Amino acid sequence: MSLFRIGFLPLVDAALPIIAHEYGLAKQEGLRIELHRDRTWAAVRDRLTYGITDAAHLVAPLAIATSLGLDRPAVPLAAPFMLGLNGNTVTVSTAIADLLGEDDWDDVGAIGHRLAALAHSRAAQGRKLRFGVVHRYSSHNYMLRYWLAACGCHPDHDVEIIVVPPPAVADALAAGDIDGSCVGEPWNSVAVDRGDGVILASTSGIWNRGVEKLLAFRAPLLDERRAEVEALIRALHAAGALAIDRGQQGDVAKLLAREEYIGLPADIIARALSGRLVPRRDAPVRHIRDFLVLHREAANFPWRSQAMWLYSQMVRWGHAPLDAAGFEAAVSVFRPDVYRAALAGTGAILPNASAKVEGAIDRPLGASSVSGRLIMGPDRFFDGMLFDPDRAMDYAAQQLAATARAIPIV
Repeated sequence: MSLFRIGFLPLVDAALPIIAHEYGLAKQEGLRIELHRDRTWAAVRDRLTYGITDAAHLVAPLAIATSLGLDRPAVPLAAPFMLGLNGNTVTVSTAIADLLGEDDWDDVGAIGHRLAALAHSRAAQGRKLRFGVVHRYSSHNYMLRYWLAACGCHPDHDVEIIVVPPPAVADALAAGDIDGSCVGEPWNSVAVDRGDGVILASTSGIWNRGVEKLLAFRAPLLDERRAEVEALIRALHAAGALAIDRGQQGDVAKLLAREEYIGLPADIIARALSGRLVPRRDAPVRHIRDFLVLHREAANFPWRSQAMWLYSQMVRWGHAPLDAAGFEAAVSVFRPDVYRAALAGTGAILPNASAKVEGAIDRPLGASSVSGRLIMGPDRFFDGMLFDPDRAMDYAAQQLAATARAIPIV
C-alpha cells in the first residue's frame, strides 16, 4: 500500500487529509496517510522541500513563492487540489474593538474605514497598530492588506504587520504583543472565548471565494507518482463530501479536536465547520455565508486565475516583480489537469478552461447551478472590484501605481 506523508498545521482547514486517513477513504484508494503536525508554515514548507514529507497542507501564496524562489532557492511545487476556500477572520483585541464601536459584520467596508481612522490616529501618536499574519506569503497577509488599503490605510506605513504562527495568535493578543490578526480558525475563536479578542470581519467578506490552503507536492514527485497522486485526490474529494455533511459535522469536529490534530474543544472547531461564529464572548452566534468552503461548488478545483490574483498582490506589495514570466510561473503551480484526470468519470464537477482562446487561463465562471451545470462568476472583492485574468498585468500595474501614490511624503 503506497504511503503519503503529509505535513499540516492545527487548523480546521486541515480537515480533508485527516478525514481521508481516519475514515478509511485513503485506504479505499490503496493508500496510507501519515500525518505530521507542525506549528509554523515555514516548518511545513521545509519538511516538504527537503523531502521529509511527500505533500503538505500549505497556504497558497507560499507554494507560489517557494516555486518562484522568492527569498530562498526555488523548489518547484505543484498543487492539484485545493483544501478549502476562506476560513479566516480579522480579529482585534477587546480594547481596540471597544474603540471601534458597534460591531458591523454586514458591512466590512464600514468597519474597515473605522479601523483605518483609528490606525491613522495611533500612527500620528507614534503608536502604530500591530497586526499578526501567519506568513509573509499568505492569503491572510494579502487579504488583510487589500482590505486595509481599500479602506484608506496603507499597510506598510500606517500600521505594522508581523508574522505570528497560527497557534500563537491568541496568546499574542492576550499578551498585548499584537492589536489584531488575520488567522484561520479555531484560533480566532480561542481568543474570543478567553475574552481577549473580538472578530471584526470574515475574509469571505473581503474576497467572496478566496483561495486559502492547497495540497502541495514537489513537482518531480507528482510526476513520478502521478497515479498515486490522482488516487489521493479522489480520497480527499470524498473526504470533502463527508466534511460538509451536516449529519457528520459533529463527529468530524470531535475527530479534529483530538490532541494529535488540533487539540482544542470540539465545540470551538464545530463553529468553523458550520459557519456559525461567536464574534465576542457571550455575544449571539452569527451565521457567516461561505465562511469556510471545504467542498461544494468546485471549491477543490485549482483555479489558475486565483494564482494570478495572488501573484498580483505579491507584485503590489513589493514581494515579486511585475512581469509576464512571473504570472506564468505562478499559474504553473496550480494543476487543474491533474485534478480533472483524477476525478474523470466520478461525477465530480470538472470545470473547463475558458473557450475564449485555446489554452486560456482557468477562472471561476459564479456560484450557482443551472440544470446541474456549474455557473461561476469572476472573483469579486468587497470594494466592488473584479479581477480579470486576461488583463492581469494591467491590473497589477494599476494597483502598484495606486499603492505608490498612497505612500506619504516625509
